[in-house]
Amino acid sequence: MEVLIVEDEPEIAQLIRQTLEKENFSCCTADNGFKALTIVQQKQPDVIILDLMLPGLDGLEVCNRVRQQAYSKDPYILMLTARGEEIDRVIGLSTGADDYLVKPFSPRELVARVRALLRRSLRHERQNNQVCQTKHFSIDLDQHVATRQLDSQSSETLDLTTLEFNLLATFLSYPNRVWSRTQLIDKLWGNDFFGDERVVDTHIRRLRKKIEPDAANPTFVKTVVGVGYKFED
Repeated sequence: MEVLIVEDEPEIAQLIRQTLEKENFSCCTADNGFKALTIVQQKQPDVIILDLMLPGLDGLEVCNRVRQQAYSKDPYILMLTARGEEIDRVIGLSTGADDYLVKPFSPRELVARVRALLRRSLRHERQNNQVCQTKHFSIDLDQHVATRQLDSQSSETLDLTTLEFNLLATFLSYPNRVWSRTQLIDKLWGNDFFGDERVVDTHIRRLRKKIEPDAANPTFVKTVVGVGYKFED
């Protein structure tokens, strides 16, 4: 598994690299945002450990640009921040980060979070073959293909990240069921989840942009005030 470490403080970058390489991860490093984007394009890492405060192009912008690009592998992003304020965590998650870790952190916790992110992929790879279908959507879990019916004559293949695909598959498997954030986390990530449950809101927003005619007024993924979300089709 390839891990890209984006950290401008050499001592911290070296500590992270040594820690992960002891656990048999393959690591590369970048000390600024522009170099990080070049490496992402070239190496297609499985996980990006991304410092929030970087010279030139900060971690939030790097995260945002990575999520806007279509890569053969959709990397998991673990955001590092030296500040513990809630607003930093919320902003990081809203730009597409999968988890965050506040400095200073223990090497053991860092390894645990990286392994947890990677196990999210492995869990979904072990799912049984299955096709879920509603009036407007179809998902083939075996082929990892999601399509939307545009009209009686045409359909389109949806360009979804791994998390967006799994979230839509969960909704299609249980139409009209109301899900709380905690239930969605348990369904998608189980005990491997570390972080803020509001990461669910981030993925809901991203999914809506790709499947809804009007993401601001969703037709399919509805908000149930005070509870969570449900899918109607």
